[in-house]
Amino acid sequence: VGEEASKGAAEAGVEYVSVSATEFVSELMTHEPGAFTDRDTGDTAVVLYTSGTTGSPKGAELTHHNMHRNAEISMHLFDTQPDDVVFGGLPLFHSFGQTCGMNAGVLAGSALTLIPRFEPTKALEILQRDKVTIMLGVPTMYVALLQHPDRADYDLSSLTKCASGGASLPVEVLRGFEQAFGAPILEGYGLSETSPVASFNHMDRERKAGSIGQPVEGVEFTLIDNDWNEVSEVGAIGEIAIKGHNVMKGYLGNPEATAWAIRDGWFRTGDLARRDEENYYYIVDRAKDMIIRGGYNVYPREIEEVLYEHPAVATAAVVGIPHPELGEEVAAAVTLKPGTDASGDELRAFVKDRVAAYKYPRTVWVTSELPMGPTGKILKREIEIPVGEPTGSDDTFPTQTLPEPS
Repeated sequence: VGEEASKGAAEAGVEYVSVSATEFVSELMTHEPGAFTDRDTGDTAVVLYTSGTTGSPKGAELTHHNMHRNAEISMHLFDTQPDDVVFGGLPLFHSFGQTCGMNAGVLAGSALTLIPRFEPTKALEILQRDKVTIMLGVPTMYVALLQHPDRADYDLSSLTKCASGGASLPVEVLRGFEQAFGAPILEGYGLSETSPVASFNHMDRERKAGSIGQPVEGVEFTLIDNDWNEVSEVGAIGEIAIKGHNVMKGYLGNPEATAWAIRDGWFRTGDLARRDEENYYYIVDRAKDMIIRGGYNVYPREIEEVLYEHPAVATAAVVGIPHPELGEEVAAAVTLKPGTDASGDELRAFVKDRVAAYKYPRTVWVTSELPMGPTGKILKREIEIPVGEPTGSDDTFPTQTLPEPS
């Protein structure tokens, strides 16, 4: 680690200082002028880089106030207590793991049990060994645990609550996990730019499957169109805009991106959603992921939810591919559960029977795995699409990679 840090410091043109884990406040730091400085709540505390799943990563500047307030919010949302053991399967360089796991755990005085890289068997071992009470994870983690062939061999009775974020959690996965492990999953929503928690299914309120809940304390939501006009009708689809103590200062060294994203304190997220009469929000999809097929809008998440209902489907990703007449065509890549079998034709017919005619994927193929980032988010831009007629196999045709989104 030291060698890599030294190399990085040299490339950045900054001084590299090595300190031991047990003697962090070293002689150098104690006596070096300027080693300790006053700071304001509005000063930048961390710079978290967006995942870059829809473009080049940008550095979100989060203040001390952003981070401390969001850690407090997270601690109260999960009711984290000193005797809790939190599962640290999320990378701590990511806002979810850093704020909701590490920082909230420090505030509560609870234990955080870490795993270097999420692997379902090892995760089950740690959940059992350390009697984990709170699990924070992304949907692919819950899918992996639910589909583990030996899950019944592990005692997870200590688990009292789980939280899911980072991506939309398929309703079928939520219900299956809760039935298998007896612990409720509370779904929330946030971004690196919002420290991250912005909304949540609160434990003391009605929990609605498929919903990201309601805005947390001190945070406001609204839905807007492309020109920042409010979309006020209940049930109408608009882009989520967020205002509150959790919104970042801006993007580091990128005033153009900051000006585009933030207006009058409101941050536009790029996520499309609708809300119900009780102010619960439901993510429809990423604005950039929406497929426009012959003038009709197709939201990939809706089709993915249907694919997850098929008993053989483990994971699914729906993407748009170029079409000479329609502009875009709907396509789907899936992985299958161990010991099951399904063809692309079968899965295509399954979806066709359950959605409008213009929505079902004309191209469906089975693959051994889907590309994922370090936080377990499926990277749709890196999916390789078979060239030719769909057969349910990714081994039959040469492949092409989706073009980088603009």
